[in-house]
Amino acid sequence: MPHDGQDMTLKQSPVLADLLALTAAALPAVDDVLMRAKSAVRAVVEDGGRVSGKLIEENQTAAHGLAWLATYAQSLTQMQNWAARLDADGRFGEVEQLIHQIAFGEYLWQIYGGIPMSQGEILRLQDIGLTQDDMRALMQPAVMTLTQTGNTQAARMRLVTLMQEQSANITVGASGLDDELEMIREQFRRFSIERVEPHAHDWHLKDELIPIEIIEEMAELGVFGLTIPEEYGGFGLSKASMCVVSEELSRGYIGVGSLGTRSEIAAELILCGGTEAQKQHWLPGIASAEILPTAVFTEPNTGSDLGSLRTRAVRKGDDWEVTGNKTWITHASRTHVMTLLARTEPDTTDYRGLSMFLAEKTPGDDANPFPTPGMTGGEIEVLGYRGMKEYELAFDGFAVKGENLLGGETGKGFKQLMQTFESARIQTAARAVGVAQSALDVGMQYAQDRKQFGQSLINFPRVGGKLAMMAVEIMIARQLTYFSAHEKDNDRRCDLEAGMAKLLGARIAWACADNALQIHGGNGFALEYKVSRILCDARILNIFEGAAEIQAQVIARRLLD
Repeated sequence: MPHDGQDMTLKQSPVLADLLALTAAALPAVDDVLMRAKSAVRAVVEDGGRVSGKLIEENQTAAHGLAWLATYAQSLTQMQNWAARLDADGRFGEVEQLIHQIAFGEYLWQIYGGIPMSQGEILRLQDIGLTQDDMRALMQPAVMTLTQTGNTQAARMRLVTLMQEQSANITVGASGLDDELEMIREQFRRFSIERVEPHAHDWHLKDELIPIEIIEEMAELGVFGLTIPEEYGGFGLSKASMCVVSEELSRGYIGVGSLGTRSEIAAELILCGGTEAQKQHWLPGIASAEILPTAVFTEPNTGSDLGSLRTRAVRKGDDWEVTGNKTWITHASRTHVMTLLARTEPDTTDYRGLSMFLAEKTPGDDANPFPTPGMTGGEIEVLGYRGMKEYELAFDGFAVKGENLLGGETGKGFKQLMQTFESARIQTAARAVGVAQSALDVGMQYAQDRKQFGQSLINFPRVGGKLAMMAVEIMIARQLTYFSAHEKDNDRRCDLEAGMAKLLGARIAWACADNALQIHGGNGFALEYKVSRILCDARILNIFEGAAEIQAQVIARRLLD
């Protein structure tokens, strides 16, 4: 960023002087640019004083760029809140300070020079419609100091040195969570180390289902009833606890971390939209894992356009018969119930004719994966995310009991599903943090063990810098995820915050996995190394629970409405 000639001389230590005051002083400039960006985008997407969906699509780069800019602004705000809390508690040590200043130094520079929306798409402020005069709002002393001296090689190498000294710590830097949540983290980190990590790569290479014994042990630990109220057989814990559990299980293997996702979605659907009888019947079994659910929403050729679903449910007396096709159904074979979205109003062509069913099925096995009459399916072979398997399903007169229409009303399915998006995306963001952390784990271990030219790889600045940036971005994604969970726990609307956490977390997970593989060099391309699996697993995060492009579109609409 251009320098205005002011003396920015700082002490030689990698940690900047008066860091918290400096980063706090930088935030208003970011908010100013965001406000200007909103105005610029709104000017091109409004028609008759209202935001036009058609104009947003025609100006996607600007709209999605606004979403990314707002995500960066929220990320820096949450990093500032994290740092201030730690400082107040006397826990803002050198590691945390380095993470904080590198985060601000890098993200402020990216805001000014270009935000990576994906590997090949760099969003620049002029793409949003900002002028050079608008961009000069960033030319404040605090911003310039941080961009010039925040993310330096010296700071990154000092951080990676401290990371090696503190390798026994579960996270790089204090998470900022309370002691109870950290105790939960420790419990599930131990479970991952003992029961998941030693076997995960073998499950992946053999494309095997996660053993039912692991699911039973997870049930005993309370994974599937974590956020279900106690009155329905759960533990009644917070969404923040769900984040910690998902993070540490996904750090061991994303398949294990994702087992709870289906239970989370099913429970949320029933809690928000079910009758009291449905809650009493289904939730205790889901909490104990006696009932394993799967989500059956997506159809061929519809993708994210759920409003155009064609699978139909027709009344047969008091019950229903379902006919149609579904795809990308995770863990479909050995589950007991499907949260099934189908069209019950045949004359409709949008979301208003959709209804949600709790469709019972008989669990299958390898020999007969779908034994229930009226239902067939086949496996979709995938690169990663293999522990539960993906399936295409076909329904032909598949019977569903009348009492299993969610909420007892037709036409409510899309609204009921929308109510689950916040929790699902928060949980997905936490999974992304876990996958990113697993990439850092294997990348750092390899960089320490591998010797080249007489020294460990980790001592080379380009390698050490990669590891340091992984740690920094993991903390950014973590804080954004915890913030969205906190909003959810306090019954505040958080679809915007959850979307931001998922959007950024997915990109960071892929970047961490890609960098970890690069550190491995040619060995990273060998299937025997764990990092090859982590790369494959990380790639899906930018697609499911709302592809990055859809997520940015949703965020932009919320920002502009």
